[in-house]
This record gives sequence, C-alpha cells and structure tokens, in this order.
Amino acid sequence: MSTALQRKIGTSSLLLIAFAFIVAIIVSNQIFSGWRIDLTENRLYTLSDGTKHILKNIKNPINLYFYYSDKASENIPSIRSYAHRVRETLNEFERAAEGKIKLKVIDPLPFSEDEDRAAQFGLQGIRVASSPDPIYMGLAGTDSIDTEEIVPFFQPDKEQFLEYDIAKLISTLATPQRNVIGLISGVSMEGNFDPQTQQMDPPWAVYQQVEQLFEVRNLGTEIESIDDDIGMLWIVQPKNLNNTTLYMIDQFILTGGTAMIFVDPLADADPMQTTQGMPPQGQSSDLPKLFAAWGIKFSTTDVVADAQLALPVSVGAGNRPVRHLGLLGLTDAELNDNDVITANLNTINVGTAGRIDVVDDTTATIEPLLSTSLASGMLATSRFNFLQNPSNLFDGFVQSGNPYIIAAKVSGELTSAFPDGPPITDVSSDDDINTSTHLSQSNGSAHLIIVADVDILSDRLWVQQQNFFGQRISNAFASNGAFVINALESLSGSPDLITVRSRATYSRPFTRVEKLRVAAETRYRETEQRLQSELAETERRLGELQSSREDTGNMLLTTEQQTEIDRFIDQRATIRKDLRAVQRNLDKNIEQLGTTLKVINTALVPMLMTIFILLAVWRRNRQKNT
Repeated sequence: MSTALQRKIGTSSLLLIAFAFIVAIIVSNQIFSGWRIDLTENRLYTLSDGTKHILKNIKNPINLYFYYSDKASENIPSIRSYAHRVRETLNEFERAAEGKIKLKVIDPLPFSEDEDRAAQFGLQGIRVASSPDPIYMGLAGTDSIDTEEIVPFFQPDKEQFLEYDIAKLISTLATPQRNVIGLISGVSMEGNFDPQTQQMDPPWAVYQQVEQLFEVRNLGTEIESIDDDIGMLWIVQPKNLNNTTLYMIDQFILTGGTAMIFVDPLADADPMQTTQGMPPQGQSSDLPKLFAAWGIKFSTTDVVADAQLALPVSVGAGNRPVRHLGLLGLTDAELNDNDVITANLNTINVGTAGRIDVVDDTTATIEPLLSTSLASGMLATSRFNFLQNPSNLFDGFVQSGNPYIIAAKVSGELTSAFPDGPPITDVSSDDDINTSTHLSQSNGSAHLIIVADVDILSDRLWVQQQNFFGQRISNAFASNGAFVINALESLSGSPDLITVRSRATYSRPFTRVEKLRVAAETRYRETEQRLQSELAETERRLGELQSSREDTGNMLLTTEQQTEIDRFIDQRATIRKDLRAVQRNLDKNIEQLGTTLKVINTALVPMLMTIFILLAVWRRNRQKNT
C-alpha cells in the first residue's frame, strides 16, 4: 500500500471519527436529556425527601420567577457562578414537580417593565463597584389566587440554605392557610419602645423566623379563652400566671393541643423591672402547678453549669477571655441525633439554664433533646446575680459526672392540675368557665416540648443582625433558631421542611489539615504553657529587682544586682524567641502538607502526563517502523 493511500485513509478515518463524535454528542443530548448523576459525598445536588414530599403535595400550579441580572453581571464571575447554581436547583425543583411548577428566568434590564415588576415583588437589587446597574438575583412565586412569596436576594455565602429557602417559599404557597400559634410571653419578643434610645427595638430574630412559617397570635399573659383555630401554644417566660390562664393552658393540652414551653431559673433576656410601689419582678419563670400535675420537675433555684461546654467571655478591656460556667455551647454530642428536631444541628448556645426531669411515678415519658456533658454540675442561682468575674464560679464547683436535661419532649397521658374543675375566682360571675367540657385527664397522649432556658431565644446567643444593602440580614453562628423552628414544625405536624433545613452544608472541610492542626496543638500546647509560666515568673523577678532601684539619692544597684537584671532580660528574650518558634511550629506540618500538594499539582502530575505522552508517541513510531 502506497504512502499516499495510507495518508488518505488516515485523514478519512479522522474525519469519520470526528463526525461520529459530533453525532454521538447530539444523540446523547436528546436521549439522555435530564439525566443527572450526583456523585458528591452527601448527595448535595439531589433534592431531599422533605422537598420531594412538598412538591408531591402541591395541589394548584405555582409560578416561579427567577430575576437574575445576566447582562449586568457579565464582569462578576462569583455572581454568575452562584446564579448558575441557583438556576440548576430551580430547574431540579421544576422537574421534580412534574408540571405543577412553571419556572421563568427574567433578566430585569434597567428601566424596563421587568425591573419595575421585580421592585413590585419586593426583590432587592444590589449595587456593586464593577457594575453601573443594580444586580438582581431573587425569586418571586405566585399561586393560582395571586398569593406572593419572595426570596429577596440569594446570598452566595448562604448556599447551604439554598434548597431550604426555595422549599419554604413553595411550601408557603402550596399551603397558604398557615398554622396558628398562640403566644403567651412574659418578655417582648415582637419588639418594643426603648425609652433610652427613644426608638423601637427590632423583633427578636427567632420571632421573625417563626412569623414567616406560622401565624403568631399574641394572647397576652391573662387569658380567659383560646380560639378554636389555634393548634399550638408558644409559652415563653411565664411568670405568676393566674389560675384562669393556667386552667386554659391545662385544658388546651389535655384536649389534644400541643405546646412549646420555655422556663428559666435566671433569664438575662428578661431585664429586671421595678415598678414604683411594687417589688421588683424577678428573672425566673416556672409553671409549678402544671408541672407538678404532669410529673415534671424543674427548679428556679439552681443553674446548670458545665466545665467542658463553658463558653469564653471577655471581662474588661485588655483582659484575656475567661470561661463562663453558665454560658454553654452544646455540640452535636449533646444533641439527640435520633430525633428529627435536633438531627444534623451543629451548635446550640444556652445561658444560665435549668434542668428538667420527671418524678418516678409519672405516666409521662421524657425524651431528651438537649443535654449537658458529664462535666456538669448545679450551682445556686444566687451565684450568678451581679456576677463580675465568671472565673469565680469555679470556686467550689463540683462535677456530678452525670448529664442534665435542658430540653425534652414530654408525651403520654397527663392529669389535670385542676382535678376539682375550673377555678371561679379569676373570672366574673357573668363569664364563668364552662364546666361541662372539663377534662381531668388527657384525651390520648399529650405532646409537649419543654426548654429550661429562655435566653436560647435571644439574639445574642445565636445570631448577628446586620444591614445588607438596606435589608436586615441575620447571620446565625449557632443553631438556636433552627432548633426552635424544627420543634414548632414537629409539634404542628409539618416535618418536611425540617429534613430540608437539616441537610449537610456545602462546605467541604480539609479533614487532613484539621487532624494535623489538632495534633500540632496537642504537641506544642504543653511546651507553650511551660514557657508562658517561665516568662511570667521571669518578668515578676525582673520587676522586683528593678523596683529595688532608688533613683533619688546616691543608692544604685550593685554589680551583682545589675548582672542579675541583665541575665533575666536575656532569659526573657530567649523565652519569647522560643514562644515564637512554638507558634510557627503549630502550622509547620500544615505548611509541609501544602508544599507537598503544590509539588504534586505543579510538577509531579505534569511530569507523569509528559512521560505518558512520550511513551505513546514512541510506541506509535515504533509500530510504524515495524
């Protein structure tokens, strides 16, 4: 066979292969369109079962409008990348809804009707330095009766909540009739007027989140009836409730209503209030009459302390933080991972919390949700009053070696706290309580969640509020809010959103690096502490020697004293040098790992590829020559 003919055959073969490749791509796009394989560790790009259940239960069509400034974000790669991620997720929602969701992607150009419509929805257009026009990346949804729900702006740093935000919007539109919660609260979570600043305080972040999912109806702290459409009570810091209010709560729960109750031995979120001519109102709360009837034990005289979970707090300017035995950061080890309420939550912070238990002969069953570690014990509430230095709490503190329950689910047949019928002393004779419907025992199993801490709800323990381009954004550093929402949704019989919210995050930690860091800290921490002690002692001795100098008069340090001072100065410099070396060694192994990875990525892999290519060319030439 001639060389020219071989070249023609080779060229034709290449063209045929290229043509076949193009045809295969076109055919595969048609045949396998919509096929997706999620190979991530936690199946992060697959819709959760809760989301699928929400989509399955959609009865009326829902329209979604994704407003994304495609043209205005041409020079912003980070925005474009995340917008692509949002659009992919929305497409997955539309596909899984099987025709019940219609998605429309809109680029709201400046001064266009689309931009006006986005503003009418309430979507947030942000301005960035690299674009003269506002950037929109929000979602609006409508149902068949034109009910509207929005996600004002998808923040790239909140990617782990992307599926939840979309699922919540769809769930709200799919079930416009929200569950009604009756609020009985001794603290003002809705926000009130601050006489010092002469301004209205914003509502608590947890209250705002609850309002997004439920209809919250404030019943006050003195009630004579509970509306029939209320299916759940949210009781926070109940103090000195009268018998009529207690009776209404009692009967509501016995007739099948659910409740989430927050009590506290010392609630910092409830500031001490003093009324002229009246004794000051305390910061503790309890439902002793109801708890006694239900077999629940709770005391306002003791606070749970924990040496292992104690959080560091600052004490004065310039001082090192000290650990506070009453402020606890519960980790996943202290959360019940077998319950959907607390499963997959990370950290929950509590402050001066109490403990919950049941009496031995009660018919109620208690299931812990939040507990302490084995390094916990009880401290008198009085030790936390006017506390200046939290380190003083360690004086006389004894670890019990047993965990204490801070929050729990309580279920079972409960007995009424009013066995003789409703009270008549707290109501007028013209409005007596109907005695014909009185229950002395619950209809079936009652369901409660009791939390022995009110501060768990306060912003300072779990969230930071900040202004984001004119919009108030909550950045959570703990899972307190998710815990409350999960609990309320569980009590209301809406577990679908819980499974969505509790999904794993999209962050992929460098576990190898973290192990190296922990090992390095363990190895060098002891050395650092020893050097710090030597440095403190050296500086103390140096200070004593220098203070012995008397500059007034002719009294000077002797030669021996000056020599000793010089020696201590040299020793201090040496110790500080050693400390700096210890600090550098903490990251030595991590830096070595980084260098190794750089060598592999920049040198070894290209070298192996080059060798592979050279071998392939050599083998091909050898075959031609033979």
